[in-house]
Amino acid sequence: MPSIQELENFIIYAKVQNFTLAANQANITQSAFSFQMKKLEETLGVKLILRSNRGSQLTKEGEVFYKRINSILPELVGTIYNFQQISGEKPIELKVGVLTSLGDILMNQYIDYFKNNKNILITVYSMEKDDLIRSLNNGKIDVVSTFLASDEILDNFQKTLFRVDKMVYFAPNIKEIKSKVKLETMLKKPLVKYPPDNFINKLIGPYFDSAEISPIIAAQISSPYAIIQYCKENTAGAIITERLLNTLGFSCEDGYYNIEPPYSIKAFLLYKKENPKYRAIKLFIDYVIKLYNSK
Repeated sequence: MPSIQELENFIIYAKVQNFTLAANQANITQSAFSFQMKKLEETLGVKLILRSNRGSQLTKEGEVFYKRINSILPELVGTIYNFQQISGEKPIELKVGVLTSLGDILMNQYIDYFKNNKNILITVYSMEKDDLIRSLNNGKIDVVSTFLASDEILDNFQKTLFRVDKMVYFAPNIKEIKSKVKLETMLKKPLVKYPPDNFINKLIGPYFDSAEISPIIAAQISSPYAIIQYCKENTAGAIITERLLNTLGFSCEDGYYNIEPPYSIKAFLLYKKENPKYRAIKLFIDYVIKLYNSK
């Protein structure tokens, strides 16, 4: 019989019909991927993929096999995962992707909780927004933790709001600021911001667009940790989520201030309901929501 990995990788190929892309999504070399497909064809005794100098594509038999196996395999794999959870002998690896700008350090408390759960092993990946969505779509990760724009539509995924993050102004070396900071004050000081093509910049940008003048840009940095460090070492400020600053040990006395007008962004968990690991995903999401509702 074919292995589950061979069948899963065939489904990956059938969706993209390109060996290079399929091997990349399967996270193996192209030669290893091609070998698996040939082995699958030998096992079935049917040619599934037509190869030529111009590329490759499914044969008619390959298309039929794809439709059948794509409807059967997720349930089979899901059953295996469910019984592995029941036995507790082999933990299910839940791959969680976190928006780099959101701060992957916030995932530590989830990992700490699930380390005592023999059924689930949490692995965290830090990525930018487009990479997160792409990886969730092709199955490289199981759950995404990310901010989303208010008008964003993601029909392919289930979406759960799990927290609303308040934005604050972090400027430990701007001593003349004593309390709440108004937008016009921030615009007069050097500002550290995310690069123009960064997703967080697209969320925060409209906040500054309401002003008549542009901010004084001190630096453009993609990592929230590097932004915080820059502000600690220079006379500059930045808009950062209060939750990340608190997790890193900063308090109001350490140089961050509420902003006027106030601003917040929403964080969501995204996943595919048809994922064979759905029970583990649901357990993870329920815990995250419970954690934030208790605060």
